[in-house]
Amino acid sequence: MAASWEWDESLYAGSAPHYAVGRMPYPPSLARAIGDALGSDGSGRLLDVGCGPGSLTLLVSPLFESAVGVDADAGMLVEARRQAARAGIDNVEWRQLRAEDLPADLGRFDVVTFAQSFHWMDQEAVARQVRAMLRPDGVWVHVSATTHRGAAGPDPSPHPQPPWDRIDELVAAYLGPVRRAGRGILPAGTSSGEDEVMRRAGFTASARLDLERGEIVDRPLDDVVAAVFSLSSSAPHLFGDRLGAFEADLRRLLRSSSPGGRFSERARDIGVTMWRP
Repeated sequence: MAASWEWDESLYAGSAPHYAVGRMPYPPSLARAIGDALGSDGSGRLLDVGCGPGSLTLLVSPLFESAVGVDADAGMLVEARRQAARAGIDNVEWRQLRAEDLPADLGRFDVVTFAQSFHWMDQEAVARQVRAMLRPDGVWVHVSATTHRGAAGPDPSPHPQPPWDRIDELVAAYLGPVRRAGRGILPAGTSSGEDEVMRRAGFTASARLDLERGEIVDRPLDDVVAAVFSLSSSAPHLFGDRLGAFEADLRRLLRSSSPGGRFSERARDIGVTMWRP
């Protein structure tokens, strides 16, 4: 990760309610694919690290006897508990802590999942710590996905695609050209090279799943606005007292692209890599 950036608790401040609305949900086929690959029988313990509002946790927790979702953002866990209650899921414990603070007396797990979260962490340290928390036959499941926006392309669809390039320009007009993240900046983006990190920590890739989606998702204007505020680079707190002005400009931009206030875009494919210690 860029040396100029350090994590702070404001990274996703105010984003949690928007995240649950603005991110396209993981499909049920993802849970089925993970369950089939693991040979799940409803037993065992799951740990979801960087769980956010429970997007993956609540989807896969029925595969296990019990689950723990951990996240550094208190607002994300408030939303996760709300979503769990709404879904009638009661086998998940929610804990506010950073991944770097694991194991935090949570015990051993059969499966640990990371979905759109590992790139924010001290990867070397977290990989070592999580390896020690896995049972000898345990599995690390890494879900790679982009859910705030769909795939680019000239797909036929009932409504216009969200004007993401113009949205990015609007964000830059308010926040500057360099990507914001918490109280810092990310001029070079987040870390890459996760495969090498995993191998150095003593993991071996055991399976790769590629879920082709392809469905066209209908998105109301409010959902696209929520998608923008769900991003660390345009989290609500970054705009300060200009938040209302930015949202007004964003809504005007979206209305100019779709006067009816409806958008469509193709859901992106999802990659899953399973690692064993």
